[in-house]
Amino acid sequence: MENNEERKLEKIIFKPDGADPVEFFVLEQTRLGGYNYILVTDFEEGDGEALILKDVSDDSEEESRYVIVSDDEELDALAPVFEDLLDDVSLERDDS
Repeated sequence: MENNEERKLEKIIFKPDGADPVEFFVLEQTRLGGYNYILVTDFEEGDGEALILKDVSDDSEEESRYVIVSDDEELDALAPVFEDLLDDVSLERDDS
């Protein structure tokens, strides 16, 4: 029997220093090189902006601290991993 229910995306709140909080939907997560990464988007359905966030918090911290991954080599290593995890997603870099 096929399950046609769509997966409900987890919502997180990103609180950048000196800026208003922003809500994101978590598409997928992975661990690479000892760090946890999450792929997030600003829209629950359809096409939207996506970011890869890296957890830089210490094990002793109660809340995770994420930074936006902007290093080209790190992005090049992570993009194919997330594309493999999400069959229907293609990641394109916006270098503007």
